[in-house]
Amino acid sequence: MTFVVGAACVDVLDRACVEECPIDCIFIGDRMAYIQPDECIDCGACEPVCPVEAIYFEDDIPAGQEQFVIENARFFTEPLPGRQTPLGQPGAAAGVGALGVDTVFVQEYQP
Repeated sequence: MTFVVGAACVDVLDRACVEECPIDCIFIGDRMAYIQPDECIDCGACEPVCPVEAIYFEDDIPAGQEQFVIENARFFTEPLPGRQTPLGQPGAAAGVGALGVDTVFVQEYQP
């Protein structure tokens, strides 16, 4: 089980979670942040600092937001719009920087 970012993050991107993550596995898209599920160590440091309470254990995501579990994984496992290859496990998010792109679902998501 890993942490995932839900709907409340869309168009907010406070980034307090990024600063708090001890292993630097929270990546910034265009409209929201994504947690790399294979790198997340489930420490929970990101959850309490999120000002919009958008971070959940994947099994605790609120009803109606289940697609965000899929999108958090898809961000790393499938090519994003404008990219030829998946992001995969790039390591430290700080070294990658803001990617400026989201999954198609998040691009089209209407809160």
